[in-house]
Amino acid sequence: MLKPAQIAEVKARGFLINRGTENFSGRVVPKGSVFTAEDLRTLSDLAEKFGSGKVVFTSRLTAEIVGIPFDRIDAACDYAAARGLYFGGTGAKIRPITACKGTTCIYGNYDTQALAQTLHEKYYVGWANVKLPHKFKIGIGGCPNSCMKPSLNDFGIEGRRAPVFNADDCRGCKVCIVETRCPSKAAHVVDGKLSIGENCLQCGVCVGKCPFKAVRHESETRYRIYVGGTWGKQTRMGSPLSRLVGREEIEPLLEKTMLWFKENAYEKERLGKAIDRIGFDRFEAALFSDDLLARKAEILAQPIKTR
Repeated sequence: MLKPAQIAEVKARGFLINRGTENFSGRVVPKGSVFTAEDLRTLSDLAEKFGSGKVVFTSRLTAEIVGIPFDRIDAACDYAAARGLYFGGTGAKIRPITACKGTTCIYGNYDTQALAQTLHEKYYVGWANVKLPHKFKIGIGGCPNSCMKPSLNDFGIEGRRAPVFNADDCRGCKVCIVETRCPSKAAHVVDGKLSIGENCLQCGVCVGKCPFKAVRHESETRYRIYVGGTWGKQTRMGSPLSRLVGREEIEPLLEKTMLWFKENAYEKERLGKAIDRIGFDRFEAALFSDDLLARKAEILAQPIKTR
């Protein structure tokens, strides 16, 4: 019979015991939420050679190889690693980064999977040995449709494209394509001219639809950042930062969020709980300053706080 210490040791490596058995499901983590065709062949081989022949997918877009015996775990890890795949995705640290299909979706405002791969390499891999107070989830969404639910992640990224209206090019069409296509009903023709209201979601759907080019978009995608979101037994909607940010701000803000989390949260306390306890205004002030990055080495060396 397996000992609790054995079960805990392999759980930290991405292997979760199957209820009522001494076999495990091993989580294989994709890069940028994407498995290639070759990766899928490897997953199939792993399932046949080491498991029950079954592969299931998790809500974090990892693939679990079901039914791996304890004494076959090391061999499964070696087989996967030789083909560029790795088990993991558990523990009080950065969890696998998830992204919607904004890269190819008609509503996607940017290349979500490319951003996910960048963050995967820099933080999921680069911070793999950084212990945090609790799990830390990153969700990447391409537009306000929110398919990936960025607002229910510890750090959520959502792409926005603000329409720019040029009244001089507007013909005041009786049937305005921009008005009819607007999902938030923010666009209306009033007195022969288009008007876009404050309830615009900046989803980008209307951009490029006007045949007279009266509606274009800003030169670059902007991003809404949500922090402290959770889903499950205790639900908390992520708090949006007070302003949209540019692409160059995402990684520094993410890094500062994790540093703040490590320094301020207690062991087993999620980011959202720590923000509510300390105050969102204080959290955001720290995020938009340079202090956390200046003390990065010091913060990473600190032990996790206990109550």
